Amino acid sequence: MFSIIIPAYNEAENLPILIEEIDKNLSKYNNFEIVIVNDASTDNTINIIKSINHHKIKFINNTKNKGQSFSIHKGIKSAKYNTIITIDADGQNDPLDIPFLLEKYLSNKETKLVGGIRIKRKDNLIKKISSKIANNVRSKILKDNCQDTGCSLKVFDKEIFILFPYFDGIHRFLPALFTGYGYKTLFINVNHRKRKFGISKYGTMNRLFKGIRDIIRVKKIIRNR
Repeated sequence: MFSIIIPAYNEAENLPILIEEIDKNLSKYNNFEIVIVNDASTDNTINIIKSINHHKIKFINNTKNKGQSFSIHKGIKSAKYNTIITIDADGQNDPLDIPFLLEKYLSNKETKLVGGIRIKRKDNLIKKISSKIANNVRSKILKDNCQDTGCSLKVFDKEIFILFPYFDGIHRFLPALFTGYGYKTLFINVNHRKRKFGISKYGTMNRLFKGIRDIIRVKKIIRNR
């Protein structure tokens, strides 16, 4: 039993493809739900979600654009199950990888977070460089043993996640927070694909500079836990 959390902002063309792929690759699982959080999209995303005929989908609509962290946090809080899977709505994460991460998570009771590592990223050069710098700085300071904390494809424990103080950007620091709170983590190489439709909606270089401030915040959270 698990809940898949999908934050979506202007992903009307990608969402139906993603849901179809999730169905195809998770057909052996019966008890799960898909929680789609529409982050006040300005395209046809909300109508696309409503038109998808899928009994496992739960739909949440943000009345204002609140960002990826807020949407993920809101989706997790409303999730029915304690095992959480997060995945981007843009289709760059491959649902084919979900069973591998999930089985690793379920087979080791001590592991409370299993994350994906995008070994061959299909992003533009600026995004790759800013991400690499941010990952190196964060890893050296927080010692989270994760070379790609920005990969959205993760499986983790809801009850532990709820313990963390919320802040904008928290979804990029889950490996550090789980490790800092004393829980075991595991990271697995996953596929990464080019976007079929649209462009990235949630920042690139601005994340690099904001990330420095968030690293300090996370270090304080771990120290004061």
